[in-house]
Amino acid sequence: MNFRDLHRPGNPLLLPNAWDYGSAAVLAAQGFPAIGTTSLGVASVYGKPDAAGATRAETIELAELIKDLGVMVTVDVEGGFSDDPAEVSDLVASLAALGVAGVNLEDGRPDGTLRPIGLHQRIIEAAMGHGVFVNARTDTCWLRTGDTRERVRAYGHADGIFVPGLTGLGAIAEVAASTPRPLNVLYQPGGPTLAQLAEAGVARVSTGSLLYRAAIQGALATVLGIRGEPVPPMPTYAEMTAFLPQPR
Repeated sequence: MNFRDLHRPGNPLLLPNAWDYGSAAVLAAQGFPAIGTTSLGVASVYGKPDAAGATRAETIELAELIKDLGVMVTVDVEGGFSDDPAEVSDLVASLAALGVAGVNLEDGRPDGTLRPIGLHQRIIEAAMGHGVFVNARTDTCWLRTGDTRERVRAYGHADGIFVPGLTGLGAIAEVAASTPRPLNVLYQPGGPTLAQLAEAGVARVSTGSLLYRAAIQGALATVLGIRGEPVPPMPTYAEMTAFLPQPR
């Protein structure tokens, strides 16, 4: 079975996201057929800003470290670390040469805007043709800007569509029905269950930065517990990025 075959509407791939070799190895040992990387986790490990195009080398390094763990690997490459389609093509080709099964390409920018549709279409086109599954991510819900349906239609030449921040079951089902491409959503604690997402037609459910943030919570709970202090809540994405260097 290849990576594409794991994307089954109604029986979605649960994709856990790793941030270093150890987390990837532990997840691989649990029998998951595929794992992804999380850009927040990679940025945190290396002390760089997330979603700012600052971790290209580190992302490739992690892919190279975990490529032989016996599971399929899909890599979060943010926006491709460039607005130049040729450079994105070279990046994806280099990851394909490592044996990577897929990449995520997002249209969100560090300033909270969305990459112009036409440019992101060209970025997607540049990533295609290298034998990896190209998951086109639109950050309309994440950034609360733009038209989700318009972006989903525009990115229909990708292998899959990813809409993080899309949480209502009705809205998820509508988007899933609107595209022939497998729909990927981000799991949210307290949100729809995996079974409910399956019923809505979702083909892939990612954990994103959740596991990394849960690990941070676990570490804090352990050390604060030694001092007799209560367990803190899991840090949010915004709280974690506030600890990181800011984009320049």
